[in-house]
Amino acid sequence: MTEYYLPIKLVHIFLALTSGGLFALRGVGVLAGFRWPMAALVRYLSYGIDTALLTAALMLLAILRLNPLTTPWLAMKLLLLVGYIVLASFALKRASGRVSKTRFYLLALACFGFMYSVARHHHPLGFLHGWL
Repeated sequence: MTEYYLPIKLVHIFLALTSGGLFALRGVGVLAGFRWPMAALVRYLSYGIDTALLTAALMLLAILRLNPLTTPWLAMKLLLLVGYIVLASFALKRASGRVSKTRFYLLALACFGFMYSVARHHHPLGFLHGWL
């Protein structure tokens, strides 16, 4: 299974960036008052990308024999993922009012960015690791 590591990792990275990019576009659309970001086709596309992303992540965990609960940077990624999902949900539909949606949107983007940083640095502090 290790021979599939690199292609699965590349797919995982592509899907993570695609998922984040789609969220960013949907968030801008919601804040602009458009209806298309919440259309069924766009939501199902997002669900499909996120499902494939999770599948690739689980495959990588299996190949590398990593336990995200005992690997600090992976545990941090999981915590950030939960936070990102909650913040994104409020940004796209649950928050009322444009100001509130904007705040949740920006926090979700920051959470996504920090999650990316943790993944790139393989450290729970991400890009802050060298600074602190």
